[in-house]
Amino acid sequence: MRQVRWRETAGGASGGGVNILEIVAASLGLINVILVVRRSVWNYPFALAMVTLYASIFAQPDVRLYSDALLQLFFFAVNLYGWRHWRQAQAQAGEVRVRWLDSRARLLVAIGIAGATAGWGALMLTLTDAALPFPDAFIAMASIAAQILLARRFVDNWAIWVAVDLVAIGVYAIKGLPVTAILYCVFLGLSVWGWIDWQRRAKTSTG
Repeated sequence: MRQVRWRETAGGASGGGVNILEIVAASLGLINVILVVRRSVWNYPFALAMVTLYASIFAQPDVRLYSDALLQLFFFAVNLYGWRHWRQAQAQAGEVRVRWLDSRARLLVAIGIAGATAGWGALMLTLTDAALPFPDAFIAMASIAAQILLARRFVDNWAIWVAVDLVAIGVYAIKGLPVTAILYCVFLGLSVWGWIDWQRRAKTSTG
């Protein structure tokens, strides 16, 4: 669901500049999330293009959000899986139906995110020069959980995306990625919209 800065256009990620590739990646991300909220399988081509652009941006020496850079590679793979899964679900039901996790599964997801964030953040802090290792780790680990739930069509993915968006807005603003920070403000609104809309859809869905 969710980027190579050209030095000649931006002067470095932390220099406050805005570059064309970040704008393109952000635009692709916006289209992607709108289509996800509308439960359209066509969100996936936009997602694949977006994560490809963002992977190199996050790995730049003046950004150093290594967890986010690696996260984009995971997103590429899980988006391919999600595209296939959504198409199969649509073929079977005539639409992409959504469903809820049970209480035990929600608890396990929460514990998994917390544990993975602590472990991965500590690893990044110890072994790399990662900037903001624990907030960056939370964005990565929570996004992995949310993306898997999204691919499996669980409404609960939106609650996690709301938390991710809130943390990401601050992290990307601090790291001099203004377009991406603004994008995540928009993502936050879209996540709330998706959460409300998918809840309504789940009431009439059999999964």
